[in-house]
Amino acid sequence: MEISEAAVRHLEALAALRLSDAERARMRGDLSRILEYMEQLRGLDVSEVPPTSHVIESQNVLRDDLVRPSMPLDEVLGNSPDARGGFYRVPRFVGEGGETE
Repeated sequence: MEISEAAVRHLEALAALRLSDAERARMRGDLSRILEYMEQLRGLDVSEVPPTSHVIESQNVLRDDLVRPSMPLDEVLGNSPDARGGFYRVPRFVGEGGETE
């Protein structure tokens, strides 16, 4: 399948590239070969091939979540230089208009 010069220029613009004429010609040939290969793949019978998400079998190795009691709030906030109402207080770093100070 032959790809047009206009299509290559369009892809060049979308990818924010600046190609020379030689690079554009090479890209045109490369893309044409890729599209030809995709046409070959489209002709394969894959009706007997099961869908997969991975080439090899994989299994989740994470542990189960267990509900456990957490540290007491006063102990958690105990080393904070400024804690009020059960929260850490930190210096303001965003101004009124959204700009950083």
